[in-house]
Amino acid sequence: MASAAPISSRKRSLGRLADWAKTLKRDVLALWLAARDARTPLVAKLLAGAVAAYALSPIDLIPDFIPVLGLLDDLLIVPLGIWLVLKLIPAALMAEFRERAARLAERPNSMVGLLFVVAIWLAMAALLGLFLIREA
Repeated sequence: MASAAPISSRKRSLGRLADWAKTLKRDVLALWLAARDARTPLVAKLLAGAVAAYALSPIDLIPDFIPVLGLLDDLLIVPLGIWLVLKLIPAALMAEFRERAARLAERPNSMVGLLFVVAIWLAMAALLGLFLIREA
């Protein structure tokens, strides 16, 4: 019979992983804010914009369906890009961007926006269904 210790250890590991993901998400948003702020040095602004755009892009350099390499680029490129940008942005300014990013991330999601997107998908599905019925 398995003891409770491994389960507790797994929960802690998952908790740390969730915290790391939340921090990464906040930092990507902070980089996006840094890229748009006039106080950010030009080189940092360009790199911050590139890292944030890559992290937020639905398209990866290496597609996720390629075993190991597909996920490895996300696990390496984004954190390394964030690390490099952090070296280029003054600490006090980055702390301000992180604070703003944390506030933005806590904002509630728009239920109206969700319903709008769902309505569009349903309408497209209905139109496709009508088209297929007419062609049959």
